[in-house]
Amino acid sequence: MDVNGIASLATSFSETQTSNQIQTAVLKKALDAQASSAAQLIQALPQSTVNLPDHLGKNVNTTA
Repeated sequence: MDVNGIASLATSFSETQTSNQIQTAVLKKALDAQASSAAQLIQALPQSTVNLPDHLGKNVNTTA
C-alpha cells in the first residue's frame, strides 16, 4: 500500500466517522422530539371522573 492509499483510507475513515456523528445527533434530536410529543399527549389526557371502588381498575386479566 502506498502513501496515497493510506491518505485516501484515512480521509475516508474521517468522513465516515463525521457522518456517523451527524446521524447520531439527528437521531437524538428526533428521539427528544418524540419524547416531548408523547409527554404532551399524556398530559392532554382527561382525568377520569369515574369513582370506582379501590379494588377495581388496578389489575389487567391477561389469561382471559
